[in-house]
Amino acid sequence: MTTIFQQENNLRDSPLMSYLKPNQSTSPRLTLIATSLGLVLVTLDVTVVNVALERIQASLSTNVTGLQWIINAYTLVFASLLLTAGAIGDRFGAKRIFVIGFALFTIASLACGLAGTIGALIAGRAVQGVGAALCVPASLALLSASFPEAASRARAVSIWAGVGGLALAAGPVVGGIMVDRFGWPSIFFLNLPLGLLGIWLTLSYAPSGSKTPNRGLDLAGQVLAILALGGFTLGFVEAGALGWTHPLVLSGFTCSLVAGALFILAEARGADPMLPLSLFRSSVVSTSCIVGLLTNFAYYGLMFVLSLFFQATKGYSPLMTGLAFLPMTALVTVANLISGRLTARFGPRLPMVMGQALAACGYLTLAGIDGGTPYSVIIGPLLAAGIGVALTVPAMTAAVLANADKQRTGITSGALNAARQTGGVIGVGVFGSLVAGGPEKLLAGMHVALILAGLALGIGAVISFVSIKVRLITKSTSLPVEMITKGEAS
Repeated sequence: MTTIFQQENNLRDSPLMSYLKPNQSTSPRLTLIATSLGLVLVTLDVTVVNVALERIQASLSTNVTGLQWIINAYTLVFASLLLTAGAIGDRFGAKRIFVIGFALFTIASLACGLAGTIGALIAGRAVQGVGAALCVPASLALLSASFPEAASRARAVSIWAGVGGLALAAGPVVGGIMVDRFGWPSIFFLNLPLGLLGIWLTLSYAPSGSKTPNRGLDLAGQVLAILALGGFTLGFVEAGALGWTHPLVLSGFTCSLVAGALFILAEARGADPMLPLSLFRSSVVSTSCIVGLLTNFAYYGLMFVLSLFFQATKGYSPLMTGLAFLPMTALVTVANLISGRLTARFGPRLPMVMGQALAACGYLTLAGIDGGTPYSVIIGPLLAAGIGVALTVPAMTAAVLANADKQRTGITSGALNAARQTGGVIGVGVFGSLVAGGPEKLLAGMHVALILAGLALGIGAVISFVSIKVRLITKSTSLPVEMITKGEAS
């Protein structure tokens, strides 16, 4: 890692960078552009790959299990490293870690686009996950350093989150256009110019930020977290192809249980744990993390199986598949704004309960579609699913920020994001295992998966109604709730 840091210093001090770098040392606005570019790439790669799945399957001769690993290799590593990445940023400096993360993500994107085998693509996606995990916490730290005044920082965070929400919504359409016109590798090559621009802007204009050299790194907790989540994912992904009693599947679940138990023990006894268990003494924080997990479980799983349904069953092209998702994703920002206003007036419980209930209705209605169902019938449930999730996430985030100790705001929001990404990993694993086994099993498995998603969101709505009792979002954060929730990515 020292070599990487030295290379970054050499690049920054090189004659080329001296020529390109303007006279002013820092620029908050250009730092905002750089960090937003990072979030765009990280968020875009969550959804953009889904519409390319059928083309990847045909090109690399893989099965549904291989497709699951393409999605989960990225999300699994991203989820596993988020909390530790924040500590690394504190220790070595947010600017340095952001540039390293951005560079890793960009290089891995090139490797993904050039991949000629399924193994090479999965490995590239895993490295993308490392880069994404380093980028996200560091980007917020850079924004905090660039905008020290509370109101301007709130506006900056709002723009940052709003851009991420737009990237999430645009992912399926952008992916469909790129795959149709230029082939599936193009969705990864698209990251290269944006990545290079973001790295240059960061090196040129971002503040150095503060460092905490004595900040501890919970390496034991990190390893156990990866083993627990990785084993769980392995079990579900491979169960669809190998069966639930296969030794590899059973070994994965056993590893997950043992590592999970040891992780809880290590975090309870550790001097500087990556995930302090005391965070979950707050019913609002613990409920929000559960809701975040359930919401992403349903959303990521839906994106995976519906992408296969639209292309394998309905015969849609990648572009048509991206456009088919548009009703679900297009109103994300509008619903985010509505959620912010509802949260400001009534507290987070109303939009959380209402959003999850609406999304659950959408998922359960989608469970009744088949290959002969007209798309006009599918639009309504897709709208309900997308709007419901978009109402839920900003309110959930505001509730966590309002109930976090000031000294632990970063790690508490990190815990929420880790829970959400973990839900996405589980969703793709579970949904994929249900539809594995060929086209004849796709419809039946999809119906079961969507019923599970609807039930999960219904449970989340009940838990939110019982446990979220916050009325005003002013307890421990200086950010206005409208700014916190505005534009939150789903």
